[in-house]
Order: sequence, then structure tokens, then C-alpha cells
Amino acid sequence: MKINREIFNYIVFGVLTTLVNIAVYALFTKVFSLNYQVATVNAWIAAVLFAYYTNKKYVFKAKDRNLKQLVKSFLLFVYYRVLSLVIDLLVMYLLIEILSVDDMVTKVIANIVVIIFNYITSKLFVFKKETY
Repeated sequence: MKINREIFNYIVFGVLTTLVNIAVYALFTKVFSLNYQVATVNAWIAAVLFAYYTNKKYVFKAKDRNLKQLVKSFLLFVYYRVLSLVIDLLVMYLLIEILSVDDMVTKVIANIVVIIFNYITSKLFVFKKETY
């Protein structure tokens, strides 16, 4: 089975983004003893910045023709990532508070859901080929 180069790159950078997210989350919860929700938001910010750069440059190979396009793509990216943050927080809350699942296991599960959501929104709305 031949895998699409874009999907392959998205998986690679999705895994790296997930590692950034989990590492920052672990830093804030295990080292600084912050609440999981605060740590999740901080991890999200770090992951979004990393993901925007890598998705734009290596996955979708989008090139902005001007500053307006750059700002538009970044704002759309952040908008959809805010939605994925809500999904992340909901999954974290549901699994930790309701089902008593370990927070690190929950973080991995939440990231799988978020990666799928983020690929679809990036492909269809943020880095559309006809826009670039």
C-alpha cells in the first residue's frame, strides 16, 4: 500500500507535535505541579506554534504571497486549534474526572483525537491548495 507523502509528513509532524504537547504537559504537571487544565493550555500553545510552522512548511508546503495571506492562514490555524483545544479539554475532563483514567494515558488518547481533527481542518480550511 502506497501512502500519500502529505499524509506521511502529517503523521511524522503530528507525532512530533504530540511529543511537544506531552513533554510540555509533563513539565508543567510533574515538575511544576500545575493543575492538569492549566498544563493542557500551556502544552497546547507550544504545540500550536510548532505545528503551524511544520504544517505550513513541510506538510502542506504552503507559501504565502503576502503578509495578508500569512496572517489569514495563521488566524485560521489558531481558530481551528482553539476548537481542538476544546476537544482536548473535554476528553481530558471526561476520562480523568468521570472515568478515572490516568492523566498521561488520557493525554495520549486526547492527542489521537486531536490529530485527526487537526489534519482534516488544516487540509480543508487552512492550507487549501487553491489559496496558495
